[in-house]
Amino acid sequence: MHGAAIRFRSNSDTVPFMGGLIALIVVVVLLAILVRVTVRVVQQGQKGVVKRLGRFHATHNPGLIFLLPIVDSMTRVDMREVPRRGDKQDVITKDNVAVGVSATIFHQVVDVNKALFEVQDYLVAIDQIGRTALRAVFGTMTLDEALSERQKINTLLSEHIADATEKWGVRVNRIEVLDILPPQNILRAMEEQKEADQHKRSVILKSEGDKQAAINQAEGEAQANITRATAQKQATVLAAEAKKQSQILEAEGEAAAIAAVARAVHEGRASSDVLAYWQLKNLARLADSPNSKLVVPADFAGLMGAAEALAGATRGGGAEASANGTTGAASSAPSPEPPRRGRPKAG
Repeated sequence: MHGAAIRFRSNSDTVPFMGGLIALIVVVVLLAILVRVTVRVVQQGQKGVVKRLGRFHATHNPGLIFLLPIVDSMTRVDMREVPRRGDKQDVITKDNVAVGVSATIFHQVVDVNKALFEVQDYLVAIDQIGRTALRAVFGTMTLDEALSERQKINTLLSEHIADATEKWGVRVNRIEVLDILPPQNILRAMEEQKEADQHKRSVILKSEGDKQAAINQAEGEAQANITRATAQKQATVLAAEAKKQSQILEAEGEAAAIAAVARAVHEGRASSDVLAYWQLKNLARLADSPNSKLVVPADFAGLMGAAEALAGATRGGGAEASANGTTGAASSAPSPEPPRRGRPKAG
């Protein structure tokens, strides 16, 4: 009995202890919930918008914020630039080609009140306006323009979206088109066209190279011909100058010889042999002329005899010619040449 009474008293002391522990736990939980409801933290790059009883109350910068339980509620809005990539969608170009397009929109909230209270969900609204802008812009361009003018497409998309998002308190900084995927048959046709263009370009370049090579070769040959003609001209001029000088010297020599003969005749020192020699020499010149007729003096037989006598005297040593200065000058001259053209005719 005594042991049972002791155990009964121990159980009665345990009940108040457990009740106090449970009450303490309940108080701690309530405090945690109260702190969770009344104390909020806004991170850097965000802003907290507080609504009291459903109405806009205040906008808080990053830091610790205290709210009234049950009465206040807070929404965090990211103020940083956010890249939002849209899903790939099919659009139709101006030339009725269906292409798959995806783009990334870089937007930033500039007015938190408009972003929360002027549109139901500004993120969904930006996504939908981006889709409609893609359809509108690509509908005004052909496939070739869409593939080659992405910068123009980005500018048109930004202008199309900026007017709609301005009243939402959101600024669209830029839009970048990521992919433009035409159908497979269009891609094959474009590849064939590109290959044909490359082949055409290579043929044109080859023909231009051949043309330039032919032009260069022709210019080289022309320059070489000019150089050869100049050299030939100079050679001809030099030969003509040499011939002229030779003729001048020959004429001067003959003039000197004629003057000597004339002096000898004038002084009475010319022999008949010397006169016959000069007559034969002049006769040879007449024979060389291009005339069709040749006039031969009447005493041609006597001239021939004088020539034979003169030749014999020259072979014999010409003692008398060496003694006489005039005859010596005549004997030093070259022997007369017989006529070359035509047959002598009597005068």
